[in-house]
Amino acid sequence: MAAAEGVSLPTPTEEMNGAGTLMDFLDEPFPDVGTYEDFHTIDWLREKSRDTDRHRKITSKSKESIWELIKSLLDAWSGWVVMLLIGLLSGTLAGVIDLAVDWMTDLKEGVCLSAFWYSHEQCCWTSNQTTFADRDKCPQWQKWAELMTGHAEGAGAYLLNYFLYILWALLFSFLAVSLVRVFAPYACGSGIPEIKTILSGFIIRGYLGKWTLLIKTVTLVLAVSSGLSLGKEGPLVHVACCCGNLFCSLFSKYSKNEGKRREVLSAAAAAGVSVAFGAPIGGVLFSLEEVSYYFPLKTLWRSFFAALVAAFTLRSINPFGNSRLVLFYVEYHTPWYMAELVPFILLGVFGGLWGTLFIRANIAWCRRRKTTQLGKYPVLEVIIVTGITALLAYPNPYTRRSTSELISELFNDCGALESSQLCDYYNNPNMSRPVDDIPDRPAGPGVYNAMWQLTLALIFKIVITIFTFGMKIPSGLFIPSMAVGAIAGRIVGIAVEQMAYHHHDWIIFKNWCRPGADCVTPGLYAMVGAAACLGGVTRMTVSLVVIMFELTGGLEYIVPLMAAAVTSKWVADAFGKEGIYESHIQLNGYPYLDVRDEFTHRTLATDVMRPRRNDPPLAVLTQDSTTVEDVETLIKDTDYNGFPVVVSRESERLIGFVQRRDLTLAISESVTTTGKELFFLDADIMVSVLRKRPSEAGRRGEQLRGLLHRGRTAAAGQQPSAAEAASHPEPQPLHRHRPHAHGDGGGHLPQTRPAAVPGHQERVSLPQLL
Repeated sequence: MAAAEGVSLPTPTEEMNGAGTLMDFLDEPFPDVGTYEDFHTIDWLREKSRDTDRHRKITSKSKESIWELIKSLLDAWSGWVVMLLIGLLSGTLAGVIDLAVDWMTDLKEGVCLSAFWYSHEQCCWTSNQTTFADRDKCPQWQKWAELMTGHAEGAGAYLLNYFLYILWALLFSFLAVSLVRVFAPYACGSGIPEIKTILSGFIIRGYLGKWTLLIKTVTLVLAVSSGLSLGKEGPLVHVACCCGNLFCSLFSKYSKNEGKRREVLSAAAAAGVSVAFGAPIGGVLFSLEEVSYYFPLKTLWRSFFAALVAAFTLRSINPFGNSRLVLFYVEYHTPWYMAELVPFILLGVFGGLWGTLFIRANIAWCRRRKTTQLGKYPVLEVIIVTGITALLAYPNPYTRRSTSELISELFNDCGALESSQLCDYYNNPNMSRPVDDIPDRPAGPGVYNAMWQLTLALIFKIVITIFTFGMKIPSGLFIPSMAVGAIAGRIVGIAVEQMAYHHHDWIIFKNWCRPGADCVTPGLYAMVGAAACLGGVTRMTVSLVVIMFELTGGLEYIVPLMAAAVTSKWVADAFGKEGIYESHIQLNGYPYLDVRDEFTHRTLATDVMRPRRNDPPLAVLTQDSTTVEDVETLIKDTDYNGFPVVVSRESERLIGFVQRRDLTLAISESVTTTGKELFFLDADIMVSVLRKRPSEAGRRGEQLRGLLHRGRTAAAGQQPSAAEAASHPEPQPLHRHRPHAHGDGGGHLPQTRPAAVPGHQERVSLPQLL
């Protein structure tokens, strides 16, 4: 990109350099120039320049009056107001989604007679007949078979509940895919690949619209409640960004500047992760590491504020009913030992292999969906996958329940009051220890039964998630990936625990395991496995570790989490650098240029680009020798979205790029004759000033208007009248400075344009569209 060039107007006493000073007498921008069409990329430099000019104008006006000073203060605080609104709305929507998902998930199995809008847990909270041992059973909650037939047990009741479970799941998924297909096609999927592309500067009209926000919120509840192997955490990032885009439209500072809008969307993504996991710091780091393309320090502070407000709002709603912000709160009473790093690293290897397997299989299936008849029947695909999922999930108690409840049970440590079959150990009545410090014990039949069920659940989750992610419904990947890792980690943890109990005299256990001592925590292995699998799929590292310890409250287990996350990334990167989101970006063909990509080749473009024999010449615009007729012919004969601007046909030194739409608008608005010659300036000068009244534009605008008037008259072959000559005085030459053609561009050689002479072609300055 060439260095900024200056334009000197014909005054003997002062010289104006750059676009900023010229913009002082441009009260309104050129109509429709600078806006972007759908599926186009924004110009970051132009948006930054616009914001700089806007800020300079506000600052200069703030010294004129108290009202202008107040307006400047309001403009400065508008960013914080937008962050506050984003945090409040995204936190509220997340709380409503959590409550609705809990109720509708339990609705597939039964209903609360005292209040049908209560979930199973809420229903039994209000019952006075609930015992601690049977806290999941209360008279107010009845399963569908018991409600319809009066029998809660037996084969008939089981089959009826089985049938109604599948029916509810099919109904929820059908409603979800129908709403998405009919009302908001952009509401499907996770949304994070598209958010990454939008934040990199790409325009996707409607993807962050109000209708998408409404449909995504409703269908997200339906999709998660259907029991499909998906989560709501990824789509919540899309929901929060829709909230950010909604509030951007209320402030011209953001609605008229695509670069500033993306700063707000980066902060909104942080708020989305904050309410998804209850992890505000992890949300900020997730936006910084994984999503954002441009993340200045100011955006960091505002992202932190938005995540804080969102987390506070979610905590006020208290959707989990545990008076905690975290989703999976854990309390482990045993520290980890150095020897346990070996199984932790093995879990990291498993996470990397799982991530590679999932990405390749899912991309292959999605590519097949795009290229075959399968993609023409999205509703049928969702119905079939939902039916298979419900049919296979119901018999296994670990796949029947919601995935969040499964992960929470796998993370929990076994205490004296736990009733899960994962805690069915043989107790030694002769051992007197506190009830909250249970030593390692031999596993009972419930533990071995749970191991088989968890193994089947692991295979089921691995396979069904591959076919679920990418369907035409809202689908997140965080929770399913964590579920796969948590299941594998719990199985490994129980195996290590029993090995340590039965072989405590082995050298590997002798130094850190004593008979009767609690030295292995299987829940910790589940937490490490969840982090490893999530890292293998998404390739996150820093933000993943922070999210995990915020998610569980396990601050002292950062080192095992770091070891597993780094190992999973190393193993997964050995098979491919792209995570699941980058892979879907490539699959969909989005023009996303990752700033973290590394290129090791030394080949130049000129070494591989050679014009073929029958190819037409390059479609370019020269800096100062292109006529309007040439541009119109070029637009008519080609269908390119933009054209490079070069110095000349001989050197073809690139100085910028002009979009087809902006060029067409500029010509249609400001140039009506095809004989004039164009030249491009590096200053953002809008031609609309040439049509202003003298009282508004001043003497300089009047001289420029006279220049354009005589240029049009001369190109039409007419002589100006005496009155016209008097009303439009002859301007002095415009001096145009450009970098030296030979050298490093440090010096400037003045180049003089001759004054307008009737009967000659006149150059007309179009707005610089670089």
